[in-house]
Amino acid sequence: MTIVLSILVILSALFMIVTVLLQSSKAQGLGTIAGEVTANMSKTKAAAVESKLELGTKISAAVFVLLSLVLWMIG
Repeated sequence: MTIVLSILVILSALFMIVTVLLQSSKAQGLGTIAGEVTANMSKTKAAAVESKLELGTKISAAVFVLLSLVLWMIG
């Protein structure tokens, strides 16, 4: 039982790492200085992807914490 929970904790941690790394930073950076222009459609598509990544991060973090607590209580 603990081996299965440990594997699930590791998988949820890896998924959380991937979703965090795929998210773009909130800082505008040098793009605003150079006058970077993006199309309105690409902004909405990017916002949809960002919201899915944020939801995936929140869910994987919750699963990670819950599984870690269960694993701690068992052990």
